[in-house]
Amino acid sequence: MTTVTINLQNNSNSLQNFCFFQQPAQYSSGGQVYASSLLGQPLLPYAASGAILSFMITLQTYAGVQQQIAPPQPGQPVGQAGAIRAIEPTPAGGTPIGNTTTMTVTPALGLSPTTVTAGLKTGAFRIATASFNPTLVAYNAGVAMQTLAGGILLSNFVTAPPNVALDCTPSLKFYVQIGSYIAGTAIDFLTMSTTAALCDATQGFTAFNVSYNIDGTWTIKSMVSTKTSTGEVKLIVVSEFTTAPAPKAPLYG
Repeated sequence: MTTVTINLQNNSNSLQNFCFFQQPAQYSSGGQVYASSLLGQPLLPYAASGAILSFMITLQTYAGVQQQIAPPQPGQPVGQAGAIRAIEPTPAGGTPIGNTTTMTVTPALGLSPTTVTAGLKTGAFRIATASFNPTLVAYNAGVAMQTLAGGILLSNFVTAPPNVALDCTPSLKFYVQIGSYIAGTAIDFLTMSTTAALCDATQGFTAFNVSYNIDGTWTIKSMVSTKTSTGEVKLIVVSEFTTAPAPKAPLYG
């Protein structure tokens, strides 16, 4: 299974809280799309501690559903009791395999084994939502991840309408940003992503070295793995980019 690794180094002079999150998918249902933190953790300055924070993502796509606690608000948990299902987005060529799962709410919340639906656009998968009364109970549905401990995280999602074919087209763009957001809490994606470090795995990169600099900028090194003539696997830096400093607030006399 292909993985993407993000190694984070704090080159500022003080401890910083960092969070990792994913570009929201495109959803067929319309309405607001929510995002949540995939990992939140403090990191000491590298010069004083030698500490590096590594975040690994397995590029297995999961569909996920979760009972909604309350309308998502930044910093608040997004849901409880959930279900997850490995799923295969529709390929660009060839026959789709397992691109659809069906949500159930009775006798309990779940997602069925995958089936095939013809005609889904490339890169998309489908969640056939269950019949339920949305005024009594609400559910989140979308792109999920499974933690190393076996827990379920919804990376990004919508409030599921009942009895619809909900099509999701996931993205392989990941972000690192300053902020105290533990895994599974909602974030404001538009605000957070504007000045974040972007790790774009859509280009085939498998590893990223990200540095948070003393001036508040980010340096991102995008890498691919290759084998040497002796069979050793090495990472090669293909591109390096430093973000622009955040604009300063105007001074008024």
